[in-house]
Amino acid sequence: MTQDNDRIKELKKIEMCDACAGIQRNWRKTPGHVELAQGTNYTRERETGKVTVTRYVCERCGTNWEYENDKKNQHAGWSLTGRRATKN
Repeated sequence: MTQDNDRIKELKKIEMCDACAGIQRNWRKTPGHVELAQGTNYTRERETGKVTVTRYVCERCGTNWEYENDKKNQHAGWSLTGRRATKN
C-alpha cells in the first residue's frame, strides 16, 4: 500500500499543460487533446474479456497517458502514467 501512495504522490507532482490538466480521467469516451501523439497499443485481459490500451504522450508537456477502450466499463478511459524521460 505504501508503494501505491508513493506513486500517487509522484503523479500529483507532475506539471501538466492546461490541455492535459483538462482531460477527464477514468471515464470512457472523454476526449484527449490535439497534442497527444499516439504510441503503441496492447491488449489486456479483464473480467469482461480483452480490452485495448493505447499509449499517448503529450508533445507539449511530455505527460504520458494510456487510454483503455473497454466498452463494458464506463470507468475505463484516460489514465495518467507519468512523464517522458527528459534529456539532460
